[in-house]
Amino acid sequence: MGRWMTVRAWLVLAMTVVIPVVASGHPEIPGGDQGRPVAIIAATVHTVSDGVLENATLVMRKGKIVAVGTDVAVPKNAIRIEAAGKHVTPGLFSAHSDIGLVEINAVRATLDKAETGSVNPNVKSWVSVNPDSEMIPVARSNGVLLALTAPAGGLLTGQSAVMQLDGWTYEDMTVKPATAMHLNWPAMSPVLDWETDESAKEQIASRDTALKNLRAAFDDARAYAAARAADAETPVDARWESMQPVLAGEMPLIIDADDLQQIQAAVAFAAEQKLKLILHGGYDAPLCAELLKKHQVPVIVSEVYRLPLRRGEPYDTAYTVPARLHEAGVDFCIAGGGRFGASMLRNLPYHAAMAVAFGLPEDVALKAITLAPAEILGVANRVGSLAKGKDATLIITDGDPLETATQVEAAFVQGRPVDLDDRHKRLWKKYEEKYRRLGRN
Repeated sequence: MGRWMTVRAWLVLAMTVVIPVVASGHPEIPGGDQGRPVAIIAATVHTVSDGVLENATLVMRKGKIVAVGTDVAVPKNAIRIEAAGKHVTPGLFSAHSDIGLVEINAVRATLDKAETGSVNPNVKSWVSVNPDSEMIPVARSNGVLLALTAPAGGLLTGQSAVMQLDGWTYEDMTVKPATAMHLNWPAMSPVLDWETDESAKEQIASRDTALKNLRAAFDDARAYAAARAADAETPVDARWESMQPVLAGEMPLIIDADDLQQIQAAVAFAAEQKLKLILHGGYDAPLCAELLKKHQVPVIVSEVYRLPLRRGEPYDTAYTVPARLHEAGVDFCIAGGGRFGASMLRNLPYHAAMAVAFGLPEDVALKAITLAPAEILGVANRVGSLAKGKDATLIITDGDPLETATQVEAAFVQGRPVDLDDRHKRLWKKYEEKYRRLGRN
């Protein structure tokens, strides 16, 4: 075997020698350890944390980045990847998703993201993640290698985890279990549209009931803690036990809220309860930027591609949310899942790109889908940027990672080369062959 190879040649090697391609219609085989250092040479390296390095070398060994820079000594036994003209970027990171919990949104049997009942803080989303989901390789093919997998449904929906999108089991994939607790904040004002058949009076009653139940849940969790402290024989209650890290400020509470009144009420509740708050959604977040900065509340912008929430708003209101948050000095990242969840996670870089088109600096946009989510979710010591000692979770592309035409040519999760085949590509090849046989290509 020659010691020098192109990115494409390396990808072929990874798929034929290290990761054999399995039969069409079956899940891709997770990546395997190379046993030797891997050096990516002469690339444009987007470190995110320390700028862009031209003609740089990155060396990874045993799942970690051991060196990155323009003057790096390559180990003699390293597998060398010649990457001149290529871009090396941290694996893209979606800070909120249901990947692994949903396969086909319209097929109920494939949905495993919500539990019965409205108060389920003991739910652990990561144990339900399906490593064989067809959505995982689809997202991975476009550079998305990390995601927060979160539960949904009800009021207090449960706990999420940071997952890496490669592994045989959910244990292999879990980067940080119990990352955050999730809460769906009720609408504060009634709305009259096709999404609800409740009257305004019924919606207000539903809101008041939800807020009452929410306060009762936190009161019960504190009463449970007091009872356990007074008497160790008090029976363990999984629901209230799981809320203790939230009450202690050790686990953040991610609250879903878009409307200004929702956001203000959520911040007030978190301040009253002395909770560590992260806002998800954030459509109206720029309108209360000073409030968010005062209480140090970061925002996970759920999506950039979306319609205005209210009649009469400018068409680009959602497109400018990241730029307005950046200008106001509010910490934020972009999740990019969108209305259809896991199936659209592959579009994460384009949500960031749209934000660039509407005023967000390009380097900030790349950070918003790499290092910023890692910082907000407490895993920046491992992922999110290309620096010595961090996980070698990265992608090699043939151009700017935010450009639609750019192709991901290779991907590594903790130093393991992963298969970039997916269902979309297999169907493309299938029908390409069909039309070739018909003489129509």
